[in-house]
Amino acid sequence: MLQSAIRVPDHGKRVPFRFLRIRGDARLALGGLLEARTRERDPHAGDAILQKERERFSFAPLIVAVIAKQGPDEKIPASERYATASCVCFALLMAAQAAGFGAQWLTGWAATDPVIRAHLGIAEDEAIVGFIHIGTPVMEAPERDRPDPSALLSDWTPR
Repeated sequence: MLQSAIRVPDHGKRVPFRFLRIRGDARLALGGLLEARTRERDPHAGDAILQKERERFSFAPLIVAVIAKQGPDEKIPASERYATASCVCFALLMAAQAAGFGAQWLTGWAATDPVIRAHLGIAEDEAIVGFIHIGTPVMEAPERDRPDPSALLSDWTPR
């Protein structure tokens, strides 16, 4: 799946991403960190909210965080490098689903929280683009409403 995920557009061949695997007891430890951080951020958080944060990474046996490297680059803008990492998320999601796994791309507040980022070893010049949760599907994902592509398409004409 990772081999498929890295076959993405990459202007300048910078490989502006990396992976962080979260599995086994590490998932539960991360949930504990989220619960503790939620208590810090909101001392009045109720039991249901704390439980949600504690269990956030416990449902899938494997979570792969895709991290964009956003450091200085004289030729390739950070937005293009972030776009490459986003493509990696999507390609990993598709590869997992094609292999018969249930997979979901989630981000959430933990991706940008400085305390959680520090615990995960995310550098100042990096960004968590997504947490790809991979496991056994428990249900058929319902289709959601999608926009009409023709309503999004316009033609450019020179003046």
